[in-house]
Amino acid sequence: MLEQLTPTYSRKRSVWKIVLVLAALSFMILALARPQLGTALEEVKRKGVDVIVAIDVSESMNAQDIAPSRLDKARHEVSTLIDKLEGDRIGLIAFAGEAFVQCPLTLDYGAAKIFLDVLGPNLIPTPGTDVAKAIQMAMKSFESTERQHKVLVLITDGEHHGEDVMTVAEEAEREGLVIYTVGIGSAQGVPIPVEQQGGFKKSNSGDVVVTKLDELTLEKIALQTGGKYYRASSSEAELDRIYDDISGMEKKELASLKFSQFEERFQYVLAIAFVLLVIELLLSERRKAAANGRTRFVATEPVHKE
Repeated sequence: MLEQLTPTYSRKRSVWKIVLVLAALSFMILALARPQLGTALEEVKRKGVDVIVAIDVSESMNAQDIAPSRLDKARHEVSTLIDKLEGDRIGLIAFAGEAFVQCPLTLDYGAAKIFLDVLGPNLIPTPGTDVAKAIQMAMKSFESTERQHKVLVLITDGEHHGEDVMTVAEEAEREGLVIYTVGIGSAQGVPIPVEQQGGFKKSNSGDVVVTKLDELTLEKIALQTGGKYYRASSSEAELDRIYDDISGMEKKELASLKFSQFEERFQYVLAIAFVLLVIELLLSERRKAAANGRTRFVATEPVHKE
């Protein structure tokens, strides 16, 4: 009776509709796997400026007029500056009585931060603060043939005990090196804590050694080379200003890399799934009723006799 009541229903077509839906779903899942086929050669170019940051790691940077200490503040500022860089190479120089390259110029910002984390007051055995040697080391670290695209960010309390720093600053200007100086500390002066012995550092005469921020020297260095001087602040707004200046400088091509990359083919698999869904929508579960051998039932209204 069911077959007689639904003469146009096709179980075979209904099964085919289910098969089409399942096939379309399978192709959608395959498309999510992002199948790839063939390769395309791509060239990536990066442009930027070479930036070297020289950080003072002398004993005076242990002073705590900036919490937790001057050196910790300097490391945090440099880390923030690295986060702001986009395509610029970064290098690190540590200096006290001597200076050496802690991290050469690199585009690997993660590696630069690793080298930054190990900076400490015991890194350089030679005591004192020689800003001139830090500038000289920076000049050696840049490509000597260029007279632009070179920036040195000097972070120190400014207490200089070496040779005439202004003579070295004039040499840096001739080589096209722009120096931005960031002063860390207070001008009032604070004692230098000694972690191993406790208490504060004392002179040979027994007096407590006081360290002060020398802003005048840092301002002269920046002015001589066309840079700017900033005092370190809790908001670190000076980093935004330095980065804005660096971003406005003329860029050079720092890296050009060619590599092969597989081409995405998921769109073709997705197209097959779409076609299967369209076919499933167009395929009807009903068929044309057979003209022969079938009994047709015609619905009629009941006749009421009076």
